[in-house]
Amino acid sequence: MRILFLHPNFPAQFRHIATALAQNPNNEVVFGTLRQEGELPGVRKVLCSQPREPRPEAHAYLHSTEKAVLMGQAAYRMAAQLKAEGFVPDVIYGSSGWGLTLFMKDIFPQARLHCYFEWFYHAHGSDVDFDRAKPVDVDLEASLRIKNMPILSDLWSCDRGLSPTYWQRSQFPSEFHSKITVLHDGIDTTFFKPKPERKLVLPQLGLDLSHVDEIVTYTTRGMEPYRGFPQFMEAIALLQERRPNCHVVIAGEDRVCYGKPLPDGKTYKQLMLETLPLELSRIHFTGSLPYEQYLQVLQASSAHVYLTYPFVLSWSMLEAMATGCLVIASGTEPVTEVIQNGYNGLLIDFYSPASLVEQIDDALEHPEQMEIIRTQARETILRSYDLKNVLPQHLKQLQGDSSQQSKIISLHSHTRSYSKGFAKC
Repeated sequence: MRILFLHPNFPAQFRHIATALAQNPNNEVVFGTLRQEGELPGVRKVLCSQPREPRPEAHAYLHSTEKAVLMGQAAYRMAAQLKAEGFVPDVIYGSSGWGLTLFMKDIFPQARLHCYFEWFYHAHGSDVDFDRAKPVDVDLEASLRIKNMPILSDLWSCDRGLSPTYWQRSQFPSEFHSKITVLHDGIDTTFFKPKPERKLVLPQLGLDLSHVDEIVTYTTRGMEPYRGFPQFMEAIALLQERRPNCHVVIAGEDRVCYGKPLPDGKTYKQLMLETLPLELSRIHFTGSLPYEQYLQVLQASSAHVYLTYPFVLSWSMLEAMATGCLVIASGTEPVTEVIQNGYNGLLIDFYSPASLVEQIDDALEHPEQMEIIRTQARETILRSYDLKNVLPQHLKQLQGDSSQQSKIISLHSHTRSYSKGFAKC
């Protein structure tokens, strides 16, 4: 089988499935991307030319659509070169919304087009109007409707779609739900696993918390409102007053990945450090971590906080659960699909730092009572999100023939490349 993967950020969600397919000598795997860094064994990476930015004189509603079209053109040119070399895929699997998949059915009409559908935009009822202080105006409503145009094109043209959670699929128009299978990317539970009595020592960062018994962890791609960073920091300011021996470890970059940055150019980290009474000697910002170090943070966690708008569910929450963390999370829709309060995690009001402090304080005060929740958190991942179970389902979806599964080499040997990558939270 010949398969073409498409994603601007190599290898993104396709890391495990591309590697597994490449292990079969009967497969030829090509990955079209804009990212020069990184490689996967047996996978040929082909770069799309970096498209120009949308023209400033274009209508404001159309900037994201023009960018998607430009990405689609770049992918088409890359595909045309592959076709000239004799590579014609049987299957194309691309992430929808970026634009890379827009014209694949035109250049390869016989290929089966599979699209990864992560998010469909709504002005009301999910992430956009979740911030009570920022009302939605007509321009935002209109621009979001237009922003869905490339995704709607993919919904129409694809042969099959996939969404990682039921909450995320529910955002797409109901008339397309029959095309979209719900199947998570999978968590490698042989890597993300508990290590009792793990002491956190990261010599590369000069961080030694081996003497600390109370460690609250928070991991994120960007320190931003979408992932509750301001509320988390407000809670930490209160927590430090209650628990003088507690340390906080924050892994992630000082940037905004989702939503809008502050208008004055400050980052949310800068804002929180300027406005809150914090004892910085007990707060440790690590930046983005290689997977091995990221795992050590999770394994040493006394309580792990995950907050999110009603938006895309982060891998980091499931990775923390697989590692046996006590996850204290916002009771928002993507979370409540996985976490049942008091069973495999603890839920709090996103907008209540005081509630978050109460839960953290109680968890640190009664660690023995939390052990069953930690155990059940990992069992949840083993049961429903384990890579070794979901990866064969992904392969079956793409190959369209269950008999091909016997040709796939062991799924365990390809899951040890974490130390070269960075955690996506």
